[in-house]
Amino acid sequence: MTTALPPESSPRYPGWRVVLVCFVMAMLCWGFGFYGHGFYLAELRRLHGWPAALTASASTAYYLFSALLVALISDAIRRLGVRACVLVGAFALAGSSASLPFVREPWHLFAAYFVMAFAWATMSIGAITNILGLWFDAKRGLAISLALNGASFGGVVIVPFLVFLAGATDFTTAMLTGAVLILLVLLPLALRVLGPPAPYHLPIALSARDGDITGAHAAAPPWTRRAALRSAPFRTVTAFAAIGIFSQAAFLVHQIAFLEPMIGRYPAGIAVAVTTAMAIVGRLVLGSVADRINQRLAAAISLVSQAAALLVMTQTTDLSALLAASAVYGFSVGNLITFPSLIIQREFPAAAFGLLIGLSTAISQFTYAFGPALLGFVRDATGGYGAALAICIALNLAAAVIVMARPR
Repeated sequence: MTTALPPESSPRYPGWRVVLVCFVMAMLCWGFGFYGHGFYLAELRRLHGWPAALTASASTAYYLFSALLVALISDAIRRLGVRACVLVGAFALAGSSASLPFVREPWHLFAAYFVMAFAWATMSIGAITNILGLWFDAKRGLAISLALNGASFGGVVIVPFLVFLAGATDFTTAMLTGAVLILLVLLPLALRVLGPPAPYHLPIALSARDGDITGAHAAAPPWTRRAALRSAPFRTVTAFAAIGIFSQAAFLVHQIAFLEPMIGRYPAGIAVAVTTAMAIVGRLVLGSVADRINQRLAAAISLVSQAAALLVMTQTTDLSALLAASAVYGFSVGNLITFPSLIIQREFPAAAFGLLIGLSTAISQFTYAFGPALLGFVRDATGGYGAALAICIALNLAAAVIVMARPR
């Protein structure tokens, strides 16, 4: 590490500027590349009359392809550098977003999402974790947590912005404006902040919480992916995450399409904003108490609360009740993504954290990639979202049971 740099705890440490860039990356990537899919689904169905299963299948293909790319992001950063990878992501996100209003055939949509997958791989959690790993050691957990709040902030700002602009003008104007903003905001930050060399180098394993690996963990044989898959505690963490996030990703993609017929376009956009705003609140609350709670129990409570919120949504058309249910649901949205890393950090050797969380994340993404398409097929087959949300409720409850079944 460069000795001239101030310590990581200092506000003058240059890594905190990198955290700001990663926050902006997360805001744009999740806003356009995750939460935005619900908006695209509703608009493309309105423009072309395409079935929900078709547009949702494009989202599924997007998640599957991006999962493959995420597995290679550390190699890409090592070979191309942080700045080059982020610039690729910025142009891919802007270009794919700008192309969506001009799709005329289903394969056009799949092609646009193919390009957007490169943005997800270079700007989402895998890239952010790797980038901040180059700059932080002792404060790495705090840095990652602060940066990932941009993901929820993206849902609060980006989706309502697109919904309102599309209503005031049209879908084309909204997406072209969004594409321009992506470049205007991200390019200067990437060019100015991500240039200086980082004090650490890849590959870098997450160290123990005190910055050192000692004792039994140091003497233990190294973990492998095969050993992880044979570990019952690891399987319960990964299974609960895969099932819970499967349900969550599926619902969030369809949230606007589900709510709009009942409460209208603008209130549906507000509901998305409420959901993601509460995700920020939930992540901040969890961050303040994470080290002092039973994390598996907290994860189970979060899953049950989401199931209860979905049940309320299926039983009412009252705007206030739907907004309240969206708030309850949103409180755990960010935390479900965070809980696997917290549990793995507490229950497994620190030196194995990078390998285990990478494997768990890959399995989860491959699993939840099918969520949007499944809900789309069920919705089309049944003519409504009742049965689709019932599946989400059942999956949440199953995940809650699994996370509490921690074998020794």
